[in-house]
Amino acid sequence: MDLAIPDRCYVTGTDTGAGKTLASCSLLHALRAGGRRAVGMKPVASGCERVEGTWRNADALALQAASDPRPDYADLNPYALPEPLAPELAARAAGIEVALPPLLEAFARLRAQADVVVVEGVGGWAAPLAGDLDQADLVRALQAPVVLVVGLRLGCLNHARLTAAAIAADGCELVGWIASEVDPDMACREENLALLAQRLPAPCVGHLPYSPDPQPAALASRLALGARA
Repeated sequence: MDLAIPDRCYVTGTDTGAGKTLASCSLLHALRAGGRRAVGMKPVASGCERVEGTWRNADALALQAASDPRPDYADLNPYALPEPLAPELAARAAGIEVALPPLLEAFARLRAQADVVVVEGVGGWAAPLAGDLDQADLVRALQAPVVLVVGLRLGCLNHARLTAAAIAADGCELVGWIASEVDPDMACREENLALLAQRLPAPCVGHLPYSPDPQPAALASRLALGARA
């Protein structure tokens, strides 16, 4: 089934390393191939390097490279946290408090220059952004439909079902999921895909194969996107 993405979506994953950035960049390329101006956003990113005097995150830079028009980095990644830790801990280490208003303001600036904004979350769905700010709070504030990236490896069925249940319990809408091969030696991959398709309450809109050097532009054709919602 084709997924019709409106002017925004939020990409979450079954866990850290599920393939959210690859899926988000592939979504951006697919949207652009469909004639839409599409930009990425990484509201909070931990694990950054100092580049020309400012902190930069590799995932956020990948989203920036996949975007057209090319957004300002400060809007794409309002909170760039140096330490490669859970965001709440990384922010504490940097002496920064992550808050919702700057995220919404940055999103509004991105939305003003594009037809659609693909917002990539952190870790898994339940990973908090701050002591009093969960990802669900941001998603509700954005009124964004959620796309789940399922990292295909042992345990993915459990992780995917728990994540889908948590998204629904938080009052958010899961509109589709993307299978992302993260373990090239996974046993019974096709059988697991079939079980996921049977049990997740949203359609699978793409399957990204494992590659040591994945190219989002080439993988965009593997995502089934329909006309805008």
